[in-house]
Amino acid sequence: MTKKINVVTLGCSKNVVDSEVLMHQLDRGGWKIVHNSNDPSARVVVINTCGFIGDAKEESVETILGFVDAKNRGLIDKVYVMGCLSQRYRNELETEIPEVDGYFGVSDLPQIVAELNVKYNEAELNKRWLSTPRHYAYLKISEGCNWGCSFCAIPLIRGKHVSRPIESLVNEAKELAKQGVKELIVIAQDTTYYGFDIYGERRIAQLLNSLSQIDGFEWIRLHYAYPSGFPDDLIDVLKSNPKICKYIDIPLQHINTQVLKMMRRGISREQTIDFIEKIRKNIPEIVIRTTFLVGHPGETPEAFNELIDFVKDYRFDRVGVFAYSEEEGTYAAQNFTDSIPDEEKTRRVEKLMEVQQRVSFELNQLRVGHTYKVVIDAIEDHYAVCRTEFDSPEVDQEVLVKLNAINVKPGEFHTVRIVEAQEYDLIGELI
Repeated sequence: MTKKINVVTLGCSKNVVDSEVLMHQLDRGGWKIVHNSNDPSARVVVINTCGFIGDAKEESVETILGFVDAKNRGLIDKVYVMGCLSQRYRNELETEIPEVDGYFGVSDLPQIVAELNVKYNEAELNKRWLSTPRHYAYLKISEGCNWGCSFCAIPLIRGKHVSRPIESLVNEAKELAKQGVKELIVIAQDTTYYGFDIYGERRIAQLLNSLSQIDGFEWIRLHYAYPSGFPDDLIDVLKSNPKICKYIDIPLQHINTQVLKMMRRGISREQTIDFIEKIRKNIPEIVIRTTFLVGHPGETPEAFNELIDFVKDYRFDRVGVFAYSEEEGTYAAQNFTDSIPDEEKTRRVEKLMEVQQRVSFELNQLRVGHTYKVVIDAIEDHYAVCRTEFDSPEVDQEVLVKLNAINVKPGEFHTVRIVEAQEYDLIGELI
C-alpha cells in the first residue's frame, strides 16, 4: 500500500515554501502527498506552524490539538509538528502536548525527512511540490531579518538575514517555470535587503532583472519591501521592466514619528512621506499595499488620529491592519508596558479599516470603464475569479467575470473591461 501523508500549512507564504520543499523530498521518497486535507487514508500528518502573533499561535495550537485528538481516537497514526511555533516553544509543547510524535524547528528539514524514513537530498532543495494553483508560486529569496523591530519575534525564531545566491534562485525559478508557473511572487522577511550579506550591497534589482529573463513568466511580483533604505535601482526596475508588476507590498506600520521610533523602524514621518511621494512620482501607476500596526505601547489617541489622517490623505490601494500583540523576548515586551486594552486595540483596527474601506471604494470606482489584463485563478459558479497585476493572490481583491457560454481556464490571461466596482472587488466582462 502506498504511504500517504497530509502536510498542513499554517501562516504566511514563507511557510508555504517550506512545506513545498518538504513535500518534494517526501514525494521523491515514496510518500503520496496530500495538502491541507481531510483525507482519512492519510495516516501521518505534519503540521507546519506559525508563531508570529497571538492569533496565529492560537490557531497553531488548536490545529495540533485537533490532530492529536484524531490520533487518540485511532483515526491517524502519527502527528509531527514543525515550523515557527515548534522552533520557539518546543520545550513547552513537548511538556504540554506529549502525544505529538516529534517536534522540529525551522531548520530541521533533514531531521524530519529522516524521521519519515526518506533519504534527504540536498541537491534537490530548489525543487518543490507546489501546493498553490499551478499558474503562480512563491520564491523565497532569503531567511531571517536584521531589523529588530520592537514588536517582531521573527529574528528570535528565524535568526539574522541570510540571502540565497542569485544563481540558486534563478535555477529554482526555472524549475517553477517548467511546472507551468506564470506568476512568480518574490518573498522574504525583507526583500529589499536582499544580497547585502553575500554581495556587500543590495541586489534585489539585479535579481528581478535576472528572473525576468526566464521564459514562461508573465508577471513577477514583489512582496515585503522595507521602507527604510529602499534602493533607487529597484524603483527603476519597477518602472521599466515590463514583467515586473506595478505593485509593491511595503509594510509601513505607522506614520507618527514617536511611534515609529518606539517600534524601531529606522524611519520618521517625513522620511516615510518623502519615500511614498518619490515612488509615486517615478511610477504614477504603482499600486502600493501596506500594513499598519495599532495599539503599540505609546500609541496615544493623538498618534492614532495622525495615522487615520495619513491613510485618508495618501489613499493606499491595499491596506491590512493588525492589533499589537505582546511577544515575549521582543524589545517591546522587555521595555514597554502593554497598557492599551484589547477592546481599544480592536476599536482602532475597525476604525482604520472603515476609513480604508471608503478609500478602496473610491479608488475602485475610478477603474470602471478601463480595461486590464487579468489572470484567471479559478472558475466558480459560472464566474471566472481573476486578478489584475495590481492584486496578489489570497490577500488582495479580485475581478469577477460572468462567463455565460465562454470557455476559459484557470491560469489563462485575458483582457477585461471593468463594469462595476465594490469596496474590495471589481466586476468585469471579457473582451
